Amino acid sequence: MGFESSSRPGSLHPAYGRLCPPFRPPDGFNGEPHRRWPMLPLAKPLPPEAPLQAGKHAVTDWIQKELDLITLPDITGEIDISIFGSVDYTLTGIRIVKWDLPEPSVQFYPDATGFKASISGLNAVLSGGWMMDYGIISQSGSFDLAASMVDVTSVVELGKDAGGRLSVSSGSCNAKIGDVDIALYGGASEILQFFVDNFKGDIITTIENRICPGVQTLIGNLESHLQAMNVSFDVDQILTLDLPLSDLPVIKASSLNLGLKGEFFGIRTHKDPPFEAKPFTVPEQPGYMLSVGLSEFTLNSALYGCYSDGLLQAIINDSMVPPFSPVHLNTSSMGIFIPQLPKMFPGLLMTLQVYAKKEPLFSLQPDAVKLGVQGAVKAFAIQPNSTLTPLFTLNVNSNFSSKVWISDGRLKGSVTMDNFTLTLAASEVGTFQTAPLEKVAKIGIQTELSTKVNVLLAKGVILPRMKQAQLVNSVLKVEKGFIAMSSDATVFLTDRDFD
Repeated sequence: MGFESSSRPGSLHPAYGRLCPPFRPPDGFNGEPHRRWPMLPLAKPLPPEAPLQAGKHAVTDWIQKELDLITLPDITGEIDISIFGSVDYTLTGIRIVKWDLPEPSVQFYPDATGFKASISGLNAVLSGGWMMDYGIISQSGSFDLAASMVDVTSVVELGKDAGGRLSVSSGSCNAKIGDVDIALYGGASEILQFFVDNFKGDIITTIENRICPGVQTLIGNLESHLQAMNVSFDVDQILTLDLPLSDLPVIKASSLNLGLKGEFFGIRTHKDPPFEAKPFTVPEQPGYMLSVGLSEFTLNSALYGCYSDGLLQAIINDSMVPPFSPVHLNTSSMGIFIPQLPKMFPGLLMTLQVYAKKEPLFSLQPDAVKLGVQGAVKAFAIQPNSTLTPLFTLNVNSNFSSKVWISDGRLKGSVTMDNFTLTLAASEVGTFQTAPLEKVAKIGIQTELSTKVNVLLAKGVILPRMKQAQLVNSVLKVEKGFIAMSSDATVFLTDRDFD
């Protein structure tokens, strides 16, 4: 299971699944699949061009809101006025009052294993107060500063820390201001205005030198969020999920590859499953922002986690049988199928121990999800003193097929029983025919599927929503070895996401 952003289809390393935001292939692409890194659809990805384009609009809106609140650090300097000495000045309380913010450019940057973001041609008007000291003379007033043709380029590098978390760092940053125009008001502003050209170069340099540290602080905040993320967590009281990065991120001109371990374990035993994952290919889906692939290995690792912890078993007694059922769990009723039973143990209630003999396995086939279960049923008679007397053991083999789809923003499905057999494994009451019991059990299971299970599956469940994104226009298709979902996404970013 895992995540990849790519412009082309690819095959998955034996790790579990994929989340790959595809887009149009480059000129000359012949449609052949390529190798991809292991991926996990539960991970929050950094998408390729299509999602990046959507995300940068939200980032632009956030920047515009933040500019209203920013107060820049004071700027201090010295003006040399030849034989008259020098004048010390301070620009304070600097805030941005007006700006023209062009849309940023974001692209993958293979040279630095990251991405490059740039803003070109930003214009801004800043206001604040000025103070001047010349010997014992002090003056103060206000100013307006127009900065034009501001260009900022930042390269963000992606990596992996020792704990398997995605890491980000500032690879490089460059800020350039084309020009500034300063107007001073109040005090001795008319005199100082003549010297503006003498010190505006220093102001340009000072502002340029403070832009990149601000960008690095923003990247540092993102890194802090990433380092606080868990790479292994308990899904519930039964299963835990490990999803650290298995390798360094791989950046190409049009793709981001993140390999994640992505495997379920039983909390009590934490045993590796006795089967291995197989590579698979997620076909490209042009027109969608992202695609998610979930392999049958991931599903089966969850089933094995439950099996290895001894959780795939249950006790069934007569109180759990519907009152209208023609068959109940007592020796008299079961005498219909096992004639000697009521003679050997007359008038006793029975209990059944149902358990899996092996881990159940999913098999994903084109347009079908198949499940095979090998189990057993041990029957006991409940004596008047509550002790249990073993009666017989049945082997149970069953196979089910299911269809899954997405409709109206919900994951829906249906299930049918393909096969169900009962065979006698052991008996303390002598031999008997299992065919009549098998027939009744089939009717009961089919009734349960049609009246309860498929009703719930038809209603479906709402697709999960991440904190800052909502999947829309989603489609799902079952392929051999994996389930693929393609979707667009609406991104929601708030001020808090960048704190």
